[in-house]
Order: sequence, then structure tokens, then C-alpha cells
Amino acid sequence: MIKEQLASLDSVNLNLGGGTGLALSIVLALIMFGIALGITGKTLKNVFLHPKSILTGICLQWIGLPLVTFLLTLLLGRWITPMVALGMILVASCPGGNISNFMSSWAKGNIELSVSMTAVATLFAPLITPLNFWMWGNLYLKVANLAGTLTIPHLVIPFWSMFWQVFTILGVPIVLGMLCAQYLPKVAKAIQRPFSIFSIVVFIAMVLIMFIPNWQLFVKYILFIFILVLLHNALAFSTGWFGAQAMKLPRRDRRSITIEVGIQNSGLGLTLLLNPVIFDPALWNNHETGILYGGMLFVTAWWGIWHIISGLTLASIFRSKKLPETE
Repeated sequence: MIKEQLASLDSVNLNLGGGTGLALSIVLALIMFGIALGITGKTLKNVFLHPKSILTGICLQWIGLPLVTFLLTLLLGRWITPMVALGMILVASCPGGNISNFMSSWAKGNIELSVSMTAVATLFAPLITPLNFWMWGNLYLKVANLAGTLTIPHLVIPFWSMFWQVFTILGVPIVLGMLCAQYLPKVAKAIQRPFSIFSIVVFIAMVLIMFIPNWQLFVKYILFIFILVLLHNALAFSTGWFGAQAMKLPRRDRRSITIEVGIQNSGLGLTLLLNPVIFDPALWNNHETGILYGGMLFVTAWWGIWHIISGLTLASIFRSKKLPETE
């Protein structure tokens, strides 16, 4: 029943309008520029001064989350479609979302660690995101093919096209933002907060504009996607918390790492999915090839909404718990 519903979801064509992918790319580039305005030499210096916590967090985000996501897709193989599974892997391959810094602050976590993790994850996202999606996505397809659960033709996940597109969308604005922070610090400090707020508001507005013409489709399929994203997001938070706990990190650091690992930049995933250079409609959304990625779009889009709700809820729970004076 569940798999049949999700299979029908794969073939759903969302009414997104022309130029949506390009518009999302521009807005996301502006968001990345705003994040980079806060990446200074001092921020990166702190990474090397306090390496244990940030190395733990980065490893959990870059290795731990994609790994447990891959295992989850195999565990749920009887109930989910390959495209839904690839959507989960794509989300897990994205860097942390910049809203995690606010959530970490609200949770009374280590805000310096949160900012440092966001900075490092953002800087290396042009390489890490396509590499993780290519590696874990192809591994999933191979295992699913051997298990006989793969119902789509042989599919090659693009690496280089994704790398260059991610580099363009993220790398260029990040470099420009860091140069502005380095050589025009007063300007960077003055525009960072309003710029970030403006770009995020515009991005949310665009998502809502995309959502409104398709709300009936979301209502029809939301139950299965809701449960799946809820489970995946809870697993992401758990990976961050228990991984940091295993390394015996201070509780403030655990809170920040938990939020960083559980809050993913699904906006990047959505932008990549709507980029015809990476996910060529002639291959990826074509009834003749049998490769229909509606499931990937729905998983990625709903994650972008849900992780804000779950992240703020978790941060509020953390905030209500008193931290020990010494650890």
C-alpha cells in the first residue's frame, strides 16, 4: 500500500512555472553570500584551537548522517521507492542550514561551535555535497539492484555536472562574501543580519509560491512523506546527539552538534533538483526512461518545512533544561 502510493508520487509533475530553478539558484546564492559575510579568519582560527568538537560535528554531518541515511533506505526498502530513497540521500548530502545558528543560540548551545561548523560545511559544500550524493546514491542503486528491489533502468548519478553547478551556486558567492568580510569589515557587519533575513524571507516566500499551486498534491501524499521525513529527521538529530555523547563532549557542544546535524540545507537540494543541467528532464523526469523523480522533490520540499518545526521544538526543549555549571 505505502510503496504503491509512493510509486504514484514519483510520476507526479509539480506545477512550478518557468524559471523557478534559476530563481531559486539566485536566491540561494544570495543566502550563501550572507552566510559568508560572517566567516572571518577568527572563525576559522577557532576551528584549529578547539578541534575535537568541530571535527566530531563535521564527521557526524559529512559521514555519519549519509551513512545512517543509506542504512535507513535499505531498511525501508520494502516500503519506499528508489526515488524517495535518493531524495533522502540528497538531503543528507547537503550542508547544514544557516538557521541552525539561531536555533543553537536559542538552545543555549555553543554558538561559536555552531557558526564554525556552518562555516566549514559551507566552504566545503561544493565538493562534499556532490561527492556524498554520488557515492551513497550509486551504492544504494547497486545494493537495490542486487536485492531485486530496483524498478527503474540503470541510472548514473552525475558527479561533475553537480560539482560545477554547486560550485557556481555556493562557491562563488561564498568567496565574494569572505572577501567582503576581510576587506570591507564595516560594510559586512552592517549588512550581514539584514541581508540574511531578507534573503531567507525571499526564499521562504518562493517555496510558498511553489507550494500554493500544488497544495492538493501535498495533502494527498503528505501522510507518508510526513512519517518518512519525521523518522529521517529524528535519526539525524539522534546521530548528532549520540555521536557527540560518545565523544564525551560538553553538553553545550552536544546541543549545537545535534542541531547542526539535524538541520540540513534542503533548499540546496531543491535547487539542484530543479537544475536541468544536473537532473536532465530528458532522463530524470521522463516516462519513456521510467525515471520519475516526483518522490525526490516531495521529500526534499517537506524536509525544508519540517526541520524548522522540529529544530525549534528541540531547541526549546534544550533551553528548558538547565546546563550543569561544570562538566
